[in-house]
Order: sequence, then structure tokens, then C-alpha cells
Amino acid sequence: MSTASRGVNIGPPRFKIAVHSIVWLAKSSCILSSAMIADQVDSHATFLRRVMQALAAAGLVESKGGREGGYSLRKPADQITLGEIYAAVSNGTSEPEMDVDCGEAGEQLDAELERILLESEQQTIAYLRQFTITDVMNRVEFFKINE
Repeated sequence: MSTASRGVNIGPPRFKIAVHSIVWLAKSSCILSSAMIADQVDSHATFLRRVMQALAAAGLVESKGGREGGYSLRKPADQITLGEIYAAVSNGTSEPEMDVDCGEAGEQLDAELERILLESEQQTIAYLRQFTITDVMNRVEFFKINE
């Protein structure tokens, strides 16, 4: 039995969908509509378009409107890192949390936790920058078989 769990969700919820989408764009080497990508990555097209907007804003994908429109990679897969994807989809995507007033000690604790979490995220992004989409595709048997 594998030690990796399919149910483990690390990072922002959009990260996995973003990686899958970029892999499909890399494999297709052409423009794909949001509906086509959503079908491939098992996501709702509206949610996928939000993810793709973040990737486009980060310069990772290109968006073309119109009947023949869709998405394509802005640069080769071997130049797109997981760190770039993580950073693109983690900016401003967290859900608002309920505030609990714990007084001055609570504010200090919150500030320290924010510093720790920011450092953790920066280290995560730095680590993920070591891996390109091509690296990930080379690790997945499905893609090796179909080449």
C-alpha cells in the first residue's frame, strides 16, 4: 500500500486543479477551452476559470477569448515550476476566518503565527520551485505510457 494518500490536501485548494490543468495544456500543445480542461481535471468550468485567471495573471497561461478561444501555456512546461503555480493560486484565495478576540496576548500570538505561516509558505514555494511541470509529468506512469 502506498504511503501517499489521495485524500491529503496540502496547500491552497486550487493548487491541485492548477497543476492538473497545466499538465493537460502541456500534453495537448494547443488551445483548450475551459470546458475541455474542466472535464479532464474533474472540476466545474466556473471554478476552473477562476483558477485559470490566477494562472494567467501570473503569466503562466495565456487566455484567448471568442468561439475558438481557450487557454494555452505562455512558456514551455520545463520552465513552469510548481512554486510558481502555488504562488499564483495561493494569493488572496483563502476564505475569511472567524475572528476570536483573545485580548493583547491573542493579538501577539496571532502576529507570531502569521510570521511563522508566512515563513512556512515561503519555504514551501522555494522547495516547489525545484520541480517543473515536465518533472512531474515524467514521474507519472500514465504520461510515460502515452508518449
